Amino acid sequence: GFFDWHADQMEACIKYSKLEGYRATPTLFLEFHGSPAGVKEQAEAVEEIAADYGGEGFAWATDAEARGRLWKARHDAYWAAVALIPGYRGITTDVCVPISRLAEAIVGAKEDAVASGMTTCIVGHVGDGNFHQVILFDPNDPQGHEKAWEIDKKIVARGLALGGTCSGEHGVGLGKREFLEEEHGIEALAVMRSIKATFDPKGILNPGKLFRN
Repeated sequence: GFFDWHADQMEACIKYSKLEGYRATPTLFLEFHGSPAGVKEQAEAVEEIAADYGGEGFAWATDAEARGRLWKARHDAYWAAVALIPGYRGITTDVCVPISRLAEAIVGAKEDAVASGMTTCIVGHVGDGNFHQVILFDPNDPQGHEKAWEIDKKIVARGLALGGTCSGEHGVGLGKREFLEEEHGIEALAVMRSIKATFDPKGILNPGKLFRN
């Protein structure tokens, strides 16, 4: 498995999870499986490929404790981002695009954040084109939450334009249901509604959570 941290997320995780020895720069983490010889061969091949494309600072974490620290830092990525500004909260995007368009999607998402003036962090699963941008907002600002959602909408719109989906793994629900028609089309939504009605004729199972009433 492998995942990616943008520079701002890396900085947040270094502080929050005390990852000494790492730099606040865009970082790719990879986990290899197999025999010791096979893992060594894979890692050396990836290091060579990364170097060909300007990657540097390749480091190994072979013991269970070191690997565990990295995975815990990954699982704590959201809390690390929120901790950047005490008292702030965050919403998380879940766009997924074809891997060939991932760099374009991430660069665009970061540009949206910079233009808005809001603080964001990016962590992603580069193996499947899925990335999460944590958008921080001040809960005491009446417009803060709405500003964060406006960035999210731009990121989703770009993701759909690049042939992706509004939700790579977190599901749809209230936050993304407005994008379903654009992503799947009216006819597909009609089929989904009919299936829902078949199993839930009284509309008592999570009403309004996937389709607007």
